[in-house]
Amino acid sequence: MEDYTELLRKVREKLPESSTLRERFEVPKVLGHIQGNRTIVSNFPQIAHALGRESPHMLKFILKELATPGELKRTGLLFGAKIPASRINEKIRLYADRFVLCTECGKPDTKLEREGPITRLKCAACGAKNPVKEI
Repeated sequence: MEDYTELLRKVREKLPESSTLRERFEVPKVLGHIQGNRTIVSNFPQIAHALGRESPHMLKFILKELATPGELKRTGLLFGAKIPASRINEKIRLYADRFVLCTECGKPDTKLEREGPITRLKCAACGAKNPVKEI
């Protein structure tokens, strides 16, 4: 008779790959460069669109987290300081964790809804509603 772990391994081999994937959602990485004492992120609007959020909301969070001035231009996001891409990516991931991914099921199928003074993260996948902190 086979032990439990051997049976489990056999079952996992027969499952389709999509059912064994842990995360279908990936946060896009920034594309940009440093120009003088400024950092330019050229794909910021595309990142906000991929996360399903408004650019100004995401911009407000990232500027506050990085404690640096910045503005959204037609060409992309302009930071008033030299910031490594790794730090920007880290803050975008933090934004996704707080304002995009459902705290119950972990899926990105969410919307930010305002209910009076409270903003809630409502999940279309599992129906959970959780309050989020104001930026």
